[in-house]
Amino acid sequence: MFEQAALAVQNEQVFGEVSSGLKSTFDAARVERFLQGVQRSRLRVRQFEGVLAAGLLGAEMPAKYAALGDSDRGQVREQYLSLLERVDPKVRSKFFKIYAYY
Repeated sequence: MFEQAALAVQNEQVFGEVSSGLKSTFDAARVERFLQGVQRSRLRVRQFEGVLAAGLLGAEMPAKYAALGDSDRGQVREQYLSLLERVDPKVRSKFFKIYAYY
């Protein structure tokens, strides 16, 4: 069975801010608005860097993400993708085109 390696966070303060920003974006009350923004930007929801650059995760998020080290950035991307998969299936089906792999 797959077991994710535990990596120590290098910059805990900034990582915590980025992590809490992601969690608030994927809050049940806000996630549809976020997905609508992704759809309007003509991006796929799994294109993290594109979503980040478009400012859909918050205006300050790209600078905070850039301040992180490589391993911290990798953990943020994994967290983002994990949160994407936890979105309610009814909401995901509503935004099928941005979730699809084609």
